[in-house]
Amino acid sequence: MMKKRNGFRAAATLAAAGTLAFGLSGCTQYDTTKPSAARKADDAKPAAFGTVDCRKAKCVALTFDAGPSENSAKLLDILKEKQVPATFFLLGKNHIAKHPELVKRMAREGHELASHTWDHKILTKISDAEIRDEFKRTDDAVEKLTGKRPTLMRPPQGRTDDHVSELAKEEGLAQILWDVTTKDYTVPPSKTITERAVKQTHRDSIILLHDLYKNTVPAVPGIIDQLKAKGYVFVTVPQLFAPGKPVPGKIYKP
Repeated sequence: MMKKRNGFRAAATLAAAGTLAFGLSGCTQYDTTKPSAARKADDAKPAAFGTVDCRKAKCVALTFDAGPSENSAKLLDILKEKQVPATFFLLGKNHIAKHPELVKRMAREGHELASHTWDHKILTKISDAEIRDEFKRTDDAVEKLTGKRPTLMRPPQGRTDDHVSELAKEEGLAQILWDVTTKDYTVPPSKTITERAVKQTHRDSIILLHDLYKNTVPAVPGIIDQLKAKGYVFVTVPQLFAPGKPVPGKIYKP
């Protein structure tokens, strides 16, 4: 039987987290932590693509949900050409399972691989056993292909709560939300996707995109070029938090 989950925490906990977020249902509350707060820890080191110090640099993280897809190879070509790392929140069913070589290439080229669950189920509406299965199957699949188990997860549609966080902690996963969305799932023109991303981005932003939609990948070069011209440096999500690191069971949002 599924447990009812509405996490309400005392206001005193907000000082540490920095932000109180509301679930898309309008009733669920949970604490979130900003990248700048995560950087105050000192137990992690920057990873691939150099040693950018986001305590000083104007960093931004480019993230892609629900891949790999038939468009991922072209996206990886663009990222390689422009020397930009990304964080990929991968789906298991019909994605990791269908495109294993793309998963291996993402890892080989220095990108961060994370989980977007196995079957894109809304985690706040399913049982604990199903949630654990959504996490474990995806993590197992990525680890089998790359030798590295994901430490980050993005809940489908951003729908989460404190109980999902507890189960994510069991699996060793931190949840990563976003502050920049282009609504590319509505398939607007590539130019519009670029404009929306650039307009919303600020220091420490986490940009949400989906490479499975046909107009998204063509928008990426413009996003990169225009943000670089504004002085932004692209990093993976873990790099954005360095020298701290995402903590399993916590929810992060700029």
